[in-house]
Amino acid sequence: MSRADVIAVRGARTHNLKGVDVDLPRDSLVVLTGVSGSGKSSLAFDTVFVEGRRRYVESLSGHARRFLDQFERPDVDEVDGLPPTVALDQRGGDPGPRSTVGTLTEIQDSLRLLFSRLGLPHCPKCGLPIRSQTPEQMAASILALPAGTRLLLLAPLVRGRKGAHAEVFQAIRRAGLIRARVDGEVVEIDEPPKLAKTKLHAIDAVVDRLVIRDGVAPRLAESLGLALKLADGLATVAVDSGGTWEDRTMSVHHACPDCGVSIPALEPRGYSFNSPQGACPTCEGLGVVVPDPEAPEEVPCPACHGARLRPEALAARVGGKSIAEVGDLAVDAARAFFDGLTFAEEDDAAVAAPLLREIRGRLRFLADVGLGYLTLARAAGTLSGGELQRARLATQLGSELVGVCYVLDEPTAGLHPSDTDRLLQNLRKLRDLGNSLLIVEHDESIIRAADWLVDVGPGAGPSGGEIVAVGPLERIAESPASLTGRHLRGEGSRARGRSDRLARSSGWLTIEGATVHNLRDIDAKIPLGALTCVTGVSGSGKSTLVFDVLARAFRRRERGDARPAPELGAVAGWDSLIGMVEVDQSPIGRTPRSTPATFTGAFDEIRRVFAKARESRIRGYGPARFSFNARGGRCEVCRGLGKRRVPMRLLPDLFVVCEECRGQRFNRPTLEVLFKEKSIGDVLDMRVDEAIDFFGAQPRVLPGLRSLQDVGVGYLTLGQSGATLSGGEAQRVKLAAHLSRPESGDLLYILDEPTTGLHFADVNRLLGVLDRLADRGNTLVVIEHNLDVIAAADWVLDMGPDAGAQGGRIVAIGPPAQIAASPDSPTGPYLKHVIDATEGDPGHATPDP
Repeated sequence: MSRADVIAVRGARTHNLKGVDVDLPRDSLVVLTGVSGSGKSSLAFDTVFVEGRRRYVESLSGHARRFLDQFERPDVDEVDGLPPTVALDQRGGDPGPRSTVGTLTEIQDSLRLLFSRLGLPHCPKCGLPIRSQTPEQMAASILALPAGTRLLLLAPLVRGRKGAHAEVFQAIRRAGLIRARVDGEVVEIDEPPKLAKTKLHAIDAVVDRLVIRDGVAPRLAESLGLALKLADGLATVAVDSGGTWEDRTMSVHHACPDCGVSIPALEPRGYSFNSPQGACPTCEGLGVVVPDPEAPEEVPCPACHGARLRPEALAARVGGKSIAEVGDLAVDAARAFFDGLTFAEEDDAAVAAPLLREIRGRLRFLADVGLGYLTLARAAGTLSGGELQRARLATQLGSELVGVCYVLDEPTAGLHPSDTDRLLQNLRKLRDLGNSLLIVEHDESIIRAADWLVDVGPGAGPSGGEIVAVGPLERIAESPASLTGRHLRGEGSRARGRSDRLARSSGWLTIEGATVHNLRDIDAKIPLGALTCVTGVSGSGKSTLVFDVLARAFRRRERGDARPAPELGAVAGWDSLIGMVEVDQSPIGRTPRSTPATFTGAFDEIRRVFAKARESRIRGYGPARFSFNARGGRCEVCRGLGKRRVPMRLLPDLFVVCEECRGQRFNRPTLEVLFKEKSIGDVLDMRVDEAIDFFGAQPRVLPGLRSLQDVGVGYLTLGQSGATLSGGEAQRVKLAAHLSRPESGDLLYILDEPTTGLHFADVNRLLGVLDRLADRGNTLVVIEHNLDVIAAADWVLDMGPDAGAQGGRIVAIGPPAQIAASPDSPTGPYLKHVIDATEGDPGHATPDP
């Protein structure tokens, strides 16, 4: 390859990289492999992507460039031939409670335009199509009010718009009027209020003040005509209802002939649940409320029933469906709906054509990356890291950028083996557009499909950071030094299930008649004291069965909640279980201050070690002095974070190393206390594997550290922020926290794809941890796609046969060998190949069924 055809990295020393030199072919699908912690992400994200981002920021305004000298530049001599970079990882930040699949992929923006331009209004009360009202019909409805009713006749001029609006008051004055209602208060316009430009305002011209009585009709007709003229066909009647004023908006455009209900003209912001004009006022656009603070369980909003929008927006129809009904369609069903959507009027069809083209394209991309089972209204916060990354990948496919270097972090996370082929097709499509793809991945099918492989290792942490092998698949497979190559040659050992555990199971957990989400009145049984895997294609109902039925029922039982929940069915057989441990992929702790050492409790013991140091005793320092969360010992400039936040306005906030403590979190007097010539800040920078040797003579510190090592995250530093951990790493840290605590068994453990982020060589170590928990008498229920873990399980529930409405059933149940032999199981053909390889038939882990 010539220098012009590659991204040339020279002297990369980021984190554990040891002066790495490597050429990454451009316009190619390049996969980085290696054991967890070997330095793959350090090379792909912390070197290549960070350097690309730095170069982009240098092109921005002077305001942004002022902070450049404070940024941590990647520790690399040179990165040459680097295109603009886009990172698609599994840590997309908190998407926020209002973010949905539709907003994340920008489909919602096109839907808002489609419904505001072409939606057929319907009455929110009776459901009839809304027709325009004539001024005569408006006057008749006002005169039908009881005699003596006081009212204000208003012309609505400003609705929820920022600004001082001086020109609006001038227009009212020119119309010969003397009053206005501003933000709900009637004022004289001789001295109009000074409005804050940055706040939203509502302004109505007061056209007349009337009392319903005989002879008022001519005056009403004249005033109504003026109001409609001023407000472009709109008029508002504020009716005095016993001291409170009730607004009734009327329009020559949209009004129900039976109910007399008028709605404002349809506009895009009226379909946004992030806007006050569109959001349901009861739940403020969240779709859920918490009715009982004592039992904070969210329920659908009683006003909008989870649809998030105001009744007027929900009442409009396109193709016979409201925007909420479209949002409740799974992507595959939405594709069918929009493919069949047509408009009879030529003008309407012309307006709809570009919007439909955009919507159809983005829906196709979502289906192509294996997310056809998601609904557009699905809250983004409920997506797994892998789903979130693939949704953002679909957005990038829709943008059709060229000449970009995409950096991806395990895009197969959460994908069933049968879904991976479609993902591969789209990755190749991005490549063929003229983009470079740099993918950190452990999935064998992706590794085998790569144009170029970079194997990083040979070990994790200080034992890694080198290029073990680089080149096409054949070269990696032939490398004697590569653990990845060893597996590709079929030499890696595979774990087997523990049949004796199933034989000595003390009973069964049973679920009967569960109907949550897409579950089809299913019955299931799970052996106690054994390892059960729940498998199936993405969207088949695995998480629903495990988290929304089993875990939810257990939580209700623990808190004594006797309220009926028929959708859960009947869950029984858990009398011997003394508690439940949910180990999911959500971040550890609630703030960036949470670290592996604090979460497992190891840091509490480390602080006690430093408090016993001679210098601490002389100065009177206790364990609290060595906490970066408390005043006294921490650096007050960064408040113990070691970094400062730099607001970047339209860009994501950036974090720079604190110039006071140089990232060590503590003030100078605290850092002066040493244990074995290391400060507390130095210890936080240690990797778990290093710390085990360092604290080898401190028995109270070791359990938490060894449990981290046991679950395969010994390469993490003790002080690494929980916000920087992948979903799989966060889950394994949580698992380590439980391993470090003494317990007698009889717990229900629920895990969600614990192998996420693990190399082939690390999976057996994790299986050893799961076996240890099951051998203690605990019951483990694990959602998993990794075939080695499924083959090593005692019991398997395979769900499907497909996703969404086509899933929700148990298609096969039993020991792994029974699943492998099932003709109805989508997992069976892949699992059979692994079991055959385990029994002495080496080969590839991914068959072609």
